[in-house]
Amino acid sequence: MSTNELEKQFSVPAMIAGERKSTSLSGKILIGLTGGVAVGLSIVCYPFVAPALRRHCLPYVPATPNQIRNVLSFVKPASGGSRLLDIGSGDGRIVIAAARAHGALKADGVELNPWLVYYSRLAAIRHGVLAKTSFYRKDLWKFSLAPYDHIVIFGVEQMMEDLEKKIQREASPGTTVIACRFPFPSMKVENRIDEGVDSVWVYRPIKTDEKWSTK
Repeated sequence: MSTNELEKQFSVPAMIAGERKSTSLSGKILIGLTGGVAVGLSIVCYPFVAPALRRHCLPYVPATPNQIRNVLSFVKPASGGSRLLDIGSGDGRIVIAAARAHGALKADGVELNPWLVYYSRLAAIRHGVLAKTSFYRKDLWKFSLAPYDHIVIFGVEQMMEDLEKKIQREASPGTTVIACRFPFPSMKVENRIDEGVDSVWVYRPIKTDEKWSTK
């Protein structure tokens, strides 16, 4: 066997090994970058979703344009002024949309997640409705519903019974209650829009003496 033939036999495996080493290094770099991006996204997203991991807390699921439109179709402020509350207001889009749509409406949001509260306030500034909106970082179970004549709720099925009891205890007579995604278990529905995840149920319970009527 000639010297040239020996060189060829040894050079081919060496080239393959070099290619494998290069591919292996590239793979490691790609895995490292992917892992870094995943960790970065986790760090950014965690403050927004962390409260949703707690018991009895609304998860952050942004309202769709159809949901906003459906909610606003049932918001009818009085000429002298009305107040709306979005329970679990998330990034504030329902509150801001309501404030922009109705000049006589003061819209508030209550949200446990501080990052979403800060974001909502900045969004209100950006949309020019800061004076007509307020965002409170509070536990919704400790927040009074009494001052409001419109209450919007983006709840989860497991919470609707407890939310219904809270409304029965605290809401003012004739309050318009708008539930999104899930209905209340007992209150009589006055109106509704059926659109899958964008569905909306409207309630207008009337308090008589110590009991609640659903007339």
